[in-house]
Parts: sequence; structure tokens; C-alpha cells
Amino acid sequence: MTGTMDRPRLSVDIVSDVMCPWCIIGWLRFRTVMTRFAGRLDFRVQWHPFELNPDMPPEGEDAASHVQRKYGISAEQSRANSGKMAAVAAELGFAFNRGPGFRMRNSFDAHRLLSWAGALEEAEQASATGVQTDLKLALFRAHFTDNRDVSDHSVLAEIAASVGLDAARAAAILASDDYAEMVRTEEAYWAEQNITGVPAFILGGRMLVPGAQDPEVFIRVIERKVLADAA
Repeated sequence: MTGTMDRPRLSVDIVSDVMCPWCIIGWLRFRTVMTRFAGRLDFRVQWHPFELNPDMPPEGEDAASHVQRKYGISAEQSRANSGKMAAVAAELGFAFNRGPGFRMRNSFDAHRLLSWAGALEEAEQASATGVQTDLKLALFRAHFTDNRDVSDHSVLAEIAASVGLDAARAAAILASDDYAEMVRTEEAYWAEQNITGVPAFILGGRMLVPGAQDPEVFIRVIERKVLADAA
């Protein structure tokens, strides 16, 4: 019988933002890749911060207006793009429910909680997809599916509790500057690595796969660059 110690282990660093629709789509696609290699490869997933809009004010901004202004597109183009993304996400089992009141939010405090969750995983030597991934997905659902304000501290503490984290500790972190320096340091590091857009998947610490690629792209990279080297 082949044990887990006999399988190659692949680190997967994912640079992303909770505000990014393609980031959840990219993850859902990559999750099918992990299933494809089950039994052949062990994965260690870690999430890293990126802010699409670091200067977003506390009250946020109407999402439709924001996209039109930022990318210089018309309302019709914005609706068409949103519809396409929603269709892709739906095929992967994720619902985008972006109604008229949907707003872009500041994601810095969400990243602080994610850094905390990542530190807990590191301390506990957690398995492939642990509490940090659970928290990330809960934040995606809260923002895109439930239209909740994921910059609001009470909302963030509630979301943390929903994945088994200590709500009181989450609230204390949010009320302080804990993990703020860690988030800024990581953001600066990935910027120095020329990560200018998200999602960005770094496999094995050296192979960059940018964007929400189709699963076949990841499969080719892993088969040619990871499993071939381990053979």
C-alpha cells in the first residue's frame, strides 16, 4: 500500500482578493484539478493577499459604477460581462447574486483574518485545505452570493465563527492592528514578484499560472513539471 509519505507534495500559493469574481472561479476550477490528482499528489494550499482597490473608502462603491469607471466600459458591456461570469460560476456550483445594491468593499480587514487563519494552520501543520480555505470560501459566498459587507467587523467575526474560528478572537484582531503589517508585507512581496493581477497560482514555489485558467492548463503544468520531475 502506498502511503501519503510516498506521494509528491505540491505547495499551491494563491494570490487573490475576496472582491475578485475570477478568483472564486479560478479556485473552483483548480479544485477539480486537485480531485483529478487525488491519490497521486498531495496539495498544500495557502492564500495570500492582494487588494484590487486598496483605496476603496469604508462605505464601498456601487459595483456597476465602479467597473464602468475603472475599465472604461458601458453599462451594457458591464452587464454582459457580469452575466458571463455568473454563468461560468453557476456551472461550477457557485451563485453570483449581484443585485442593484451590490457594492465593492475594502478587503484589507478580510485579508487580516485570512492571515490569522493561515498562521493557525501553519502552527497546527494543517492538511491541504483547512480553515484558511474554509474562511476564504465563506468570504466569497458572503460577498458574491449573500451581498454582505465583508468590510464590516461584526460581519467578519460572524463569518469567522461560521468556519469554526473563535469569534471573540476575530473581533479582537479586527479592533486592533494585528496582522496588518503581515498583510502589507505580503502584498509588497507579491508585487515585487510582478504579480499585478489575480488570481495567480504559484505551484511548487516556482511555476506561475496566472488567471482563472481551465483545469486542463493546470493539469498539463502539473504532469510535465511536477510529476515528471518526481518520477
